[in-house]
Amino acid sequence: MTARTLTTAPGGGAAGTDRPPPPRFAFDASTWKEIAHLLLNFPASLVGFVYVVTVLSTGTFLTVTLIGLPLLALGLLGARQLGKAERARARRFLGLHIEEPSPLPRRGQDFLARLWAQLKDTVAWRTALYELIRFPWGVLTFSLTLVSLFVLWPVLPFLARAMTNVDRLLVRGLLSPSDELERRIAELESDRGVVVDTAAADLRRIERDLHDGAQARLVNLAMGLGLAKEKLLEDPDSAARMVDEAHGEVKLALQELRDLARGIHPAVLTDRGLDAALSSVASRCTVPVQVTASLPARPAAAIEGIAYFTVSELLQNISKHSGASAATVDVWRAKNRLLIQVTDNGRGGASLDAGTGMAGLAERLGAVDGLFVIDSPPGGPTTVTAELPWRDRVEGPDSRHTGRRPEPQPG
Repeated sequence: MTARTLTTAPGGGAAGTDRPPPPRFAFDASTWKEIAHLLLNFPASLVGFVYVVTVLSTGTFLTVTLIGLPLLALGLLGARQLGKAERARARRFLGLHIEEPSPLPRRGQDFLARLWAQLKDTVAWRTALYELIRFPWGVLTFSLTLVSLFVLWPVLPFLARAMTNVDRLLVRGLLSPSDELERRIAELESDRGVVVDTAAADLRRIERDLHDGAQARLVNLAMGLGLAKEKLLEDPDSAARMVDEAHGEVKLALQELRDLARGIHPAVLTDRGLDAALSSVASRCTVPVQVTASLPARPAAAIEGIAYFTVSELLQNISKHSGASAATVDVWRAKNRLLIQVTDNGRGGASLDAGTGMAGLAERLGAVDGLFVIDSPPGGPTTVTAELPWRDRVEGPDSRHTGRRPEPQPG
């Protein structure tokens, strides 16, 4: 989840709207920035125009040779940098905030794949078109602004605003990211990092639990059985007591391993589905919980697991922090989304930055194109709504197996 804050853009406008203040006869800071932008149009457009005409045209002409395509791809990379410089200039002088396009993918690709990605880079081609179009416009705006500083200075603020508005349209139209696709790529890249970090943290947690819990207990068990073996003939009574203690250690180790396996993926979720698994986790909550799951079918295993652990974490927060006396869990499907709503009548005041793990839940759901919304006014009640994409379950050999052999219970 992301939060947006409205900030003041250079020149007095709002960054969320990129709207500069109205022009006036008096030359204020925003007017002087627009005049400076127009005066810089000629040298900037000259550099861009010369670059596009020489480098890109040469690369295009030499495409019949072996060096033509690599030279053209290198020229397009340079065009991307020209676009970056122009977006920075628009931010500095026009208060126009344009998001940077996502970088080209480089990892996991061979030379030909990277070359083809650079050659079909729409961001670079639109930047080249921008430089070609803007050169005559840059000459015109530079000349008019320079003459108006000495001849038409009373109306220069209005003239500067009209010309910079054209510049704003050009920058928005040709130097903006590729709309929804570019934003989606950036979101997926960010989500991929969250998934990798979450998986690494889970692996470290499992390793720590095994090392500090069951592994240490099994080491003590092995030492105890070794001592009992040595005393079996000399002191049978002491050996019997040691065997009894080892028997107790085995029970505790098995319980710790079951708890660890339940934390990775509970057996009841695999065997009986989300309804039974949520009822099981609700029964362990210190607050009475009513679970209602209205699902026509089971979702994909990954979605089912995320939904389970989301509810489990929310119920743990209710037990530890809410002070509630009752809670409800509702799960249902709405078209192609799986919706989860957890409500309690506690003290409220829950938020993403309250240190209760809510931010981690929001990141995990966001990584799979989900949503996480908290409504928790002071004094309660608290309602947390989670939304996940619905994917149908793919039946395979493992998913068709619904029965498990009962786990052996030590004496």
